[in-house]
Amino acid sequence: MNTSTQEPKKRRTAIYARVSTADQKNGLEAQIRALRVFCEQNKIEEYELFADENQSGTKASRPGLDRMMKAVESEEIETVVVFAFSRFARSVSHMLKGLEVFKKHKTNFISLTEKIDLNTSLGHVVFVIISAIAQLERDLIAERVRNGLANAKAKGIRIGRERKRNSVLIESLLEAGLSYREIARIAKCSHGSVHAQKKEYIAKKVAAEKLKQAELEKSLEFAASEVTATASGAPIVSENPASTHPSL
Repeated sequence: MNTSTQEPKKRRTAIYARVSTADQKNGLEAQIRALRVFCEQNKIEEYELFADENQSGTKASRPGLDRMMKAVESEEIETVVVFAFSRFARSVSHMLKGLEVFKKHKTNFISLTEKIDLNTSLGHVVFVIISAIAQLERDLIAERVRNGLANAKAKGIRIGRERKRNSVLIESLLEAGLSYREIARIAKCSHGSVHAQKKEYIAKKVAAEKLKQAELEKSLEFAASEVTATASGAPIVSENPASTHPSL
């Protein structure tokens, strides 16, 4: 009985180049030439070129880059070689996401300009540093957003979309017992706006009832304390300081 063993799929090297504008065609050619020279010097014959022209590095999605990353995720790429970090990504967070994908699929990453190879000890250190910087970048952005919102709130600036529905009218119609359809027609708003206002209206009514109940309980407690004081013969202390002084 013959048993056929499936040979593991041979993985290839990906070389990636990018320029921001069509006017930088010579720059693109120079990057590609340097990448091909690297492959020749390292006896890499199985490689594929992925290139993006007129594509900003701030874009996380680019035609050539997307095709390369798809090949990486399909376990087709063994090593990704770029001319410089900036050709692959401009932001630290984007760079980190890419490096994490490479590590997950056991794909090496080499940058010729920075002379970084993720398979080396120095490459591992660089990965850790980039991860720390990316976390710091996220924390700083979150802090700036929180400070901005707090500042806007202090100035009385409304955060979020401006409300266009007539809340008073909708609540009045809800109180009258009209249906969502009728209220939406009269108030000239969507059923969703009516539902949202109803939730807000119910919440306000519940809060008002709780406040009323708390005030009632406080009044009952005060009345009970007066009754107890009277029964024990202790003087009743009025809450009005003026009442404790005899009139002149």
